Amino acid sequence: MMASNGSVLVIDDDPARGAALADFVASAGFTTQVVTDVNNSSYSLSSDSDLDVILCGLDLKDISWGEARRTLCEMDVQVPAIMFSDVADADRMMMALRLGASDFFLRPVEDKGALVRSMERCVRQRQLRRKLQESRQRLEAANIELRGTVQILEQDQQAGRQVQLRMLPATPLVLNDYVFSHTVIPSLYLSGDFTDYFTLGDRFVAFFMADVSGHGSSSAFATILLKNLFARKRSDLLRRNDDTILSPVAMLKLANKELLDLGVGKFATMVVGLLNMQDNMLRYSVAGHLPQPVLVSEEGARYLRGEGPAVGIMDDAHYEEHMIDLPESFMLALFSDGILEILPPKNLIEKEKYFLEVFEQTADSPEELVTRLGLDRVETAPDDIAALFISKQG
Repeated sequence: MMASNGSVLVIDDDPARGAALADFVASAGFTTQVVTDVNNSSYSLSSDSDLDVILCGLDLKDISWGEARRTLCEMDVQVPAIMFSDVADADRMMMALRLGASDFFLRPVEDKGALVRSMERCVRQRQLRRKLQESRQRLEAANIELRGTVQILEQDQQAGRQVQLRMLPATPLVLNDYVFSHTVIPSLYLSGDFTDYFTLGDRFVAFFMADVSGHGSSSAFATILLKNLFARKRSDLLRRNDDTILSPVAMLKLANKELLDLGVGKFATMVVGLLNMQDNMLRYSVAGHLPQPVLVSEEGARYLRGEGPAVGIMDDAHYEEHMIDLPESFMLALFSDGILEILPPKNLIEKEKYFLEVFEQTADSPEELVTRLGLDRVETAPDDIAALFISKQG
């Protein structure tokens, strides 16, 4: 059985003329149906119709095309139509155009080949509309599924965010004359920036700032790994008398090994410190972290220098350890590099200079510093931003 070239509906109130046209259309390979009583027949002409082409006369009895035009507009006719008339005048041709006809022919049709080609164009047009409709429906279904998936992911991310927030230390934490506080602003729900601080007996406080490469879940998981590492070594000190946690360099080497062993291509810049509250001394090490820690005192603001590669990049990484006597009154501030993204200057050197100037001008409290830097007004950060503040009033 030969495949049909398309489905054609012939509308003509002259049965003999309609049948003759239908026979010709059928001989050209089209499936045909004939309607002679328009008022008592019903066919779907919308996008879901099986029809490909309508062949309709303009000279139908008892049909007012002016009224029919409004009805056809309400029906949202999607099937292309070819109109016929016994008279070639401008009014009839304009009417056919207003009705949305794809083509217009005079009866009797002398160029039958032109009519067949016109029907074939209409069939191609109809098939294209069907494909577009199918594509639109598939796209809508995919969008609905995608929205559902995104909603689930957002719920998971929000839950993860709550877990990550609960992992952060208490803020502020007051220990005698020392005050520890922090803030973390994620660019997404989850943050690759993390900070922590905790006591080691009555004498020491260990702290670190980590900025894991990338964003989102994988980076947040790496922060959990680092949090767990420091928690394990704290426990080892208390239970096994293992003093690794008291050495910033040793902790960076362990963090370096754990990220390399993780094997997910994540690395992190870090600052690890140990505050001796009894002697008011600081031991610290820096692993590729920018901006470097800032120490503010009566003498002004300065960067605490330190060199070393980020953890998680190379096996034989070497880190330096520094020890300084702290002033009687000071504020030590550690930021992740996300802070540099929101500073006004364009290049890194100018950003670091501006950053230090802000500390020079606003060193009364971490809260005033946060306000001056605009962190309390940041709604969507281009990068994660974390800040850790350690202050002491003599």
